[in-house]
Amino acid sequence: MSTSPRGIAGVFDRAAETYDAVGVPWFGPIAAGLVESLDVQPGERVLDVGCGRGAALVPLAHDTGPTGSVLGIDLAPGMVARTAADVAHLPHVEVRVDDASAPHLPEASYDVVACCLVLFFLPDPLAAVRAWLPALAPGGRVGVTTFGEQDPRWKVVDGVFTSYLPKTMLDARTSGAKGPFGSDEGVEGLLREAGLVDVRTVRREVVTEFADPEHWLRFSWSHGQRAMWEAVPAGDHDAVRAEIVRRLEELGRPIRLTQGVRHTLGRRR
Repeated sequence: MSTSPRGIAGVFDRAAETYDAVGVPWFGPIAAGLVESLDVQPGERVLDVGCGRGAALVPLAHDTGPTGSVLGIDLAPGMVARTAADVAHLPHVEVRVDDASAPHLPEASYDVVACCLVLFFLPDPLAAVRAWLPALAPGGRVGVTTFGEQDPRWKVVDGVFTSYLPKTMLDARTSGAKGPFGSDEGVEGLLREAGLVDVRTVRREVVTEFADPEHWLRFSWSHGQRAMWEAVPAGDHDAVRAEIVRRLEELGRPIRLTQGVRHTLGRRR
């Protein structure tokens, strides 16, 4: 699988039908923490970078109200089409295909930029944040959500895929294992280097519950982790699945896994 932006967009297009729709409260609770931290006010103009299926987009639209506006952009056309249909009843919300790394936006046209669980997928995160700033009005706010500490038991389950993954998919950015996404200070430094001020981090923890291993398996196909499955040769799927089920069964029922989340906030001068 390609890890280029277009390749990643393809993964999310293939997951779009079931994305955030397998009965696992995951993206909603994570996005809610970002929306709360950004404290969007009625009438503000908001940009949601990598809006996906609207986990942040919809509550942002609620907060800004009909006197404001919200634009959601995403590189996956299938995600955009479904999300646009979902929010068609909201005249102050627009969803369109655009590149999070280099969006086509008018200068100083937004008061808030939100980016939930997207920045670490981008080939050059620093350049991407810098690319957003011209569209942000002076004093405007940016909020970026990334992963913090992961439940060690979750790592044990995900580890079944490791031997199948190409080097480009073993990038520790998405897991927060090292680099700028490995600590609060790292992400804060990235935003400061991009030119933001008053940078700070709000920490949250999400507890995710799965009824049984089959539930986890459906979840794993419904979002970005689908790329791991697609990296496994078809002839090995049954063996990988059996080993994952074995490891999940050892956790008991229901299966509860925790995930640390960080919301890093900054302001344009």
